[in-house]
Amino acid sequence: MEAPVVSPDDVLAIDIGATNIKFARVDAQGRLRGSLKRRPTPYPCTPDRLVDWIVQRTRNFVIDRVGVGFPGEFEDGHVVRPGNLSRFGGVGTEIDVGLDDLWQGFALEETLRRETGRDVRVVNDATLAALGCSRGTGTELVVTLGTGCGLALRVGGERRRVRDLGRTEFDVGRTFDQALGERARARDDAAWRRDVLTVVNDLAAEFAASTVYLAGGNARRISGDLFAGQPYAIEIAGNEASLRGAARLFS
Repeated sequence: MEAPVVSPDDVLAIDIGATNIKFARVDAQGRLRGSLKRRPTPYPCTPDRLVDWIVQRTRNFVIDRVGVGFPGEFEDGHVVRPGNLSRFGGVGTEIDVGLDDLWQGFALEETLRRETGRDVRVVNDATLAALGCSRGTGTELVVTLGTGCGLALRVGGERRRVRDLGRTEFDVGRTFDQALGERARARDDAAWRRDVLTVVNDLAAEFAASTVYLAGGNARRISGDLFAGQPYAIEIAGNEASLRGAARLFS
């Protein structure tokens, strides 16, 4: 098999999830050059441990640009809230206050640039997916479905800041992560689909969305037919959206 052509415009796309971290070399359009790899997210996931993990992976690629999706609230190169990464043993375990404190305000982008010697750009993972699937017209809402869930919004092609959906309350006793995450889907797929429909309808109404994209690993489990008759367009973007988004961080 021939080795993939290497271009200086290639990007190493890294999508950090609460369960796994996906990474791959992509071209300037976000198309795979080689295989998409998955590795378990290391827990307890301290900032130093995650930085070391990413540094080790970048050494396997002769590449100058790295686009990273972070699974929590992230602004201006810094972690605001770390999402599930503050759970000592990962999803299903309790939030560790000390670990949460380590993450808050951590300059992840600057640290990765210094430690890798590469041009590293980091955004929230839902924001990364939105970059990869939005067309820049109308009000476009992105809902990511995976271990947990995420939310991003673009209006006329411009990002709008929205709340960190995952940890907020969905109903009594459940967060959005717990209602729309993989554990809920595995336990009762039919109830999970109903909750996805309810959440998407409510969010689309709240933001007056003209198009809603479903991204992330569990988006493929949803059919667009579930949303038939709704006043917005629905598109299933899947996992590839984050790969395209990593490339667009540099366009």
